[in-house]
Amino acid sequence: MNRFEAAARALRTAAPDELLGAVRVVLTERYQALDVDLFMADYGLTVLQAVSVVPLRTPEPLPVHAGPAGRAFGSQEPYCEERRDGRARLHLPVSVRGDRLGVLSVTLPSGDAARACEAELAELADVLGREVLVAERDTDVYLQARRRDRLTLAAEMQWQLLPGRSCSRPEYDLGAQLEPAYAIHGDNFDWSVKADRLMLYVTNGMGEGIEASLLTNLAINALRNARRAGLPIADQAALADQAVYAHYRGRCYLSVLMFDFDLTTGRASVVDAGSPQLLRLRGGEVERVDFDAQLPLGMFEETDYVAQEFEVQPGDRLVFVSDGVHEVASPKGEAYGEQALTRAIQSTRLLPAAEVPRALLRELTGHRGETAVAEDDALVVCLDWRGRPGRA
Repeated sequence: MNRFEAAARALRTAAPDELLGAVRVVLTERYQALDVDLFMADYGLTVLQAVSVVPLRTPEPLPVHAGPAGRAFGSQEPYCEERRDGRARLHLPVSVRGDRLGVLSVTLPSGDAARACEAELAELADVLGREVLVAERDTDVYLQARRRDRLTLAAEMQWQLLPGRSCSRPEYDLGAQLEPAYAIHGDNFDWSVKADRLMLYVTNGMGEGIEASLLTNLAINALRNARRAGLPIADQAALADQAVYAHYRGRCYLSVLMFDFDLTTGRASVVDAGSPQLLRLRGGEVERVDFDAQLPLGMFEETDYVAQEFEVQPGDRLVFVSDGVHEVASPKGEAYGEQALTRAIQSTRLLPAAEVPRALLRELTGHRGETAVAEDDALVVCLDWRGRPGRA
């Protein structure tokens, strides 16, 4: 058994809460590593928080958008930090199918040693990422490491409902972020992919706190139940509408923008049932895309929904926002508005899809005021469409 196989096996056989300890042992024995740390991106995507292994030291949090570890996280490429003492610190992105989890940082005796094993360790970081996702079913260690602050109960429920924060396939890249990350309650997103389809949902629930989170949980799970039964999106909307109305009798309802993309052609079926908005960046120009507005889910009994057609082209960037983005006010009462959002989308056009939501939300924070408390959830989802390779 070679050293990579031994390391991968050590991760697969480790207890769920002992992945870092297992990778430290095998990297020390097989790769002569001097130090190994695992950092997880926090919920707000502001810092990389260390996974601690008692009684060893716990490193200080690192910035997501600065420093060697942040550079590896942002570029999704290994970064070698050569030190004055001759040692090298290799920072390796820990990701699963485009979902950025964190960074594995490994100190090696020299730059030559780091370069010699960089490719193997990068692959091992991918294995570690998959094992972390599996382990999270049985331990809270890695979820706790993502917390810079305490989550509200409503936020806990919302984050557990999400599929991830980013996803990549040959046809597209997806990124999404919620704010305030530690106190979110009603907004949400969901996606599901299979061989030739991508289904994407952007939701904006009414209310505050746990009540808003409960409403969103009911609606998302109703949509998933209908989707997994193989129903088209118009019928998914109708069944979720019935589920929400049956429970709330019209007192509470939920807005949703639903897409069913054909990965081969780029054509999509769309149901627009509420307030989330779509802006498209194509050929350097940003334009708002409007659909036939239909009633939010659960507002009335037995609402019928109709899907309409939409098509994306290779190179298109689609940016979905909740009303907590386009309606947020400055200290002077000025709404953020479509013009400001258009400028922000233009200014972030060179960023990868996974980084766009956080960048737009930082712009939003600047408009609202750094010290101002958000009055509503804000959600941004970014989809970069490449289309199926080889498509004429």
